Amino acid sequence: MTVGVDVGPPQAQSIRSDEDVVRVRQLVRAVAVAVKLSLVDQTKVVTAASELARNTLVYGGGGSVEVTIVDNGRRKGVRIVFADSGPGIADLDLALTDGYTTGGGLGLGLSGSRRLVDDFEIETSQETGTRITVTKWSR
Repeated sequence: MTVGVDVGPPQAQSIRSDEDVVRVRQLVRAVAVAVKLSLVDQTKVVTAASELARNTLVYGGGGSVEVTIVDNGRRKGVRIVFADSGPGIADLDLALTDGYTTGGGLGLGLSGSRRLVDDFEIETSQETGTRITVTKWSR
């Protein structure tokens, strides 16, 4: 994972409804444009964010997202942190398997979202829920 320094405060959005998932997409798109990601990379990060926001809503019972511009000294990027207090992911290895989906969403699953971004971290437990951090760097 490439480490980056935050450039400005994170922009937060709650995820409690389908409308919030749309707002997450719009927020991520705006930040991706601000850091001058290519159109292809904008589409990738917005697609991943949409899938992860939907997972936060459907499987985590809702939660929040924080979107931050980061800079590693060579390039800027978009870091997105999804967090919920749901039941966690029972079988993380299975959930990260290519092609695995429980239905709904875009069908990308976690593995598809992971492929669309440059950095992907996940922490999950039954006690604290799930926290997924993704970063997409400018080229």
